[in-house]
Amino acid sequence: MSYLKPLFSHPKLPKNKIGYTLKEYEGSLSTLCAGCGHDSISAAIVRACFELSIEPHRVAKISGIGCSSKTPTYFLGNSHGFNSVHGRMPSVATGANMANKEMVYFGVSGDGDSASIGMGQFVHVIRRNLNMVYVVMNNGCYGLTKGQDSATADQGSISKSGHVNPFQAIDLASLAIELGASFVAQSFSGDKQQLIPLLKAAIQHQGFAFLNVISPCVTFNNNPGSTKSYDYVREHIEATSVLDFVPHQEEIKTQYDEGKSTRVELHDGSEIQLNKLSMDWNPEDRVSVVSALQNAREKQEILTGLLYINTEWKDLHGTLNTTKTPLNRLKEEELCPGTEALNQINIGFR
Repeated sequence: MSYLKPLFSHPKLPKNKIGYTLKEYEGSLSTLCAGCGHDSISAAIVRACFELSIEPHRVAKISGIGCSSKTPTYFLGNSHGFNSVHGRMPSVATGANMANKEMVYFGVSGDGDSASIGMGQFVHVIRRNLNMVYVVMNNGCYGLTKGQDSATADQGSISKSGHVNPFQAIDLASLAIELGASFVAQSFSGDKQQLIPLLKAAIQHQGFAFLNVISPCVTFNNNPGSTKSYDYVREHIEATSVLDFVPHQEEIKTQYDEGKSTRVELHDGSEIQLNKLSMDWNPEDRVSVVSALQNAREKQEILTGLLYINTEWKDLHGTLNTTKTPLNRLKEEELCPGTEALNQINIGFR
């Protein structure tokens, strides 16, 4: 079987503002299991970057180890990529971001890569508010090692082997909010209508944007009794809002159902429009978000949509007051101030 994509394409494919077709944002053919939710997330990333007219060479994709961490191969094939070691993706992303802050950074991880071996790194990249999009493709199992329960598997869920999980799950969205993530959202791989606007908003957000996406494993965790299966998720989804992404300085016509709505402005002036469904939920109030997540958990529901956003907190570059020029563009005369300046600095420490 060949895994090479054909080089030809229809000459009249739609193009975005910078003249690229969707094909320029695709990657290699996926070798994941047919029907894997991860492929749907990859397709949503492709669509989001295409519609935002992001130049592929301005994107850096960084991942760890796992089924999810293979996916950067399957989207944005013309962008930069780095596959790191298990659980260490945040360190590599931090180093790259500090060197060149003008790139769009995608961190792709899984529930094992982030909630187990990489938990320490996950915690610290959040509290530093690194400017990146961090996507967890959450299937509740270790797909590369025959489907054992991961740390996000819900208590009482039943694996394909019939094993009942006795442990409480780590709720990554609640943890991200508690640790100070400035953008937190949850979605389902099978709901592109919700996922694509969330990805667009996450890309435009200046700070750490976390997306926890339930992505069923069709091979090891799509059975009756699993709380990460397609059937279970579809039956237990409770959306926070109907949302759309409103690009900066570009007219967009939308129509929303009756009910209260709000607009959240991002740093570049673009907005997220929310049609509020949960009356006790406010995306700018951490307390109400945590309460809404807890209430949904008690009802065995999966709360999806934009959960929390804060546009006031500085990202890591703002906190450290780094130079406006990316570090990788600074020349020797800018990096080395000279003997006299260094002597004055040393005197200040005496």
